[in-house]
Amino acid sequence: MDKVLVLGSTGNIGWPVVQQLAAMNDVTVVAGIYHSEPDQMRQLGVETRHFDFLDASTFTPALEGVNKVFFVRPPELAKPEQDMKPFLTAVKKHGIDQVVFVSLIGVEKNPMVPHRKIERMITEMGLPHTFIRPSFFMQNLTSTHLQDIQQHHDLFVPAGHSKTSFIDTRDIAAVAVATLCDPQYLGQALAITGPAAITYKQAAQIMTTELGVPITYSKPSLLKFRRTMIQRGIKKEFANVTVMLYIITQLGNAKTVTNTVAEVLGRPATTFAEFVRDNKALFLNQK
Repeated sequence: MDKVLVLGSTGNIGWPVVQQLAAMNDVTVVAGIYHSEPDQMRQLGVETRHFDFLDASTFTPALEGVNKVFFVRPPELAKPEQDMKPFLTAVKKHGIDQVVFVSLIGVEKNPMVPHRKIERMITEMGLPHTFIRPSFFMQNLTSTHLQDIQQHHDLFVPAGHSKTSFIDTRDIAAVAVATLCDPQYLGQALAITGPAAITYKQAAQIMTTELGVPITYSKPSLLKFRRTMIQRGIKKEFANVTVMLYIITQLGNAKTVTNTVAEVLGRPATTFAEFVRDNKALFLNQK
């Protein structure tokens, strides 16, 4: 029986991964938790263990009895050599059967982003791995960009006229679970996207239709976006990584569409309209 340590277990990807693994009879899931144990973990009956990428004393207790690890890079940790390598070294020493890392689509062409550096560490260490390389998360709109949507009915995103093949993080989680449960995905890097590439202007139009209120796309400059994010209290390192990702988008690297989600899951990927519909109350700031 596999025992999987899920790090980032309360996040947009980690939480559905925990839910799906917990529903299986032949898998035991352990949730790595940075803060105190959330109620949803207790309700699922999932074991939780304290974990902190920056605290090496948490590594061995978190990995005890575990043979597989799933993780997402915490956005605030932008220096992989310093922030991630100690943990990956511990994973290597532990003798893990598989590491599933959520990376970024097109990362093989961009050596500067943290995701690529982490991939390289995992590969160079010889860790058995699966890389999942998703396009931009639809859930970025319900987190990073939610304030502008709720307060100004605007997509405040520096993506220019470029297209993005948005993917729902619930689909990313489902693909991650599939790769954890099937050895055919060992050593693979899966580029996964939503079913279509759209511009942010088109995204605003879809949101207008689904929400019943006009949503605009203001198309700020990269510098204005960065300045605004920092003024709102976003850490400078996170703002810089976000800007870097939007530079990639402007260069046209976010428009790729793959059929990998359908191939792995046997069902279509979630559409942008479906995602907006599912989150209508949140976007409209309704209780």
